[in-house]
Amino acid sequence: MQNKPVDSALHVLKGAAQKVLNTPITTSVYSEGPKGRLTLECSKAPTEQELKEIENLANKKIEEDAEIKTFDIDRKDAELKYAKRIYDKFEVPAHITNLKICMIENWNINCCNGVHYERTGEIGHIKILKHRFRAGRNELEISFEVHNNA
Repeated sequence: MQNKPVDSALHVLKGAAQKVLNTPITTSVYSEGPKGRLTLECSKAPTEQELKEIENLANKKIEEDAEIKTFDIDRKDAELKYAKRIYDKFEVPAHITNLKICMIENWNINCCNGVHYERTGEIGHIKILKHRFRAGRNELEISFEVHNNA
C-alpha cells in the first residue's frame, strides 16, 4: 500500500479502536484513493456512540500532531522489545529477519511496509463512512475517508 494519507490514518484509527473497543488484532486493511477500510477482530457490534468516540479520538490524535516514527529493526530485537503486539492476525513470514515498524507513541505500533507521514497532523481529518459487524467471523470493518489538505 503506497497511500501516505490513508496508511497513516489506518494507524491512528486502529489506536482509537483499540482504546474504545479493546480490539488489538487487525485482520486486514485496504486503501484506494482517499478511502480506507480497517478490519479488526471484535466480539460484539459497536454502538453508534462507540463509533463516534473512535472517530473523535482519532481526530484528536491528528490534532495533537503526534510523531509517527518508522524504523527498521531486527525481528528478534523487535519481538523481545514489543512482543507480539507488533503483529496483526497474520504474522510476517518467518524468513523475514528485519522488520519495518510504524509507531505512534502510546497509541499504536505495527509492522508495516507502507509509507507514512512524519506527524499525525499531516493526515488532515478522518471521517467514518460506515461499518459492518460480521458476528460469524467476529470481525468489524470500519470504512473511512481521509480529508487531507495537502
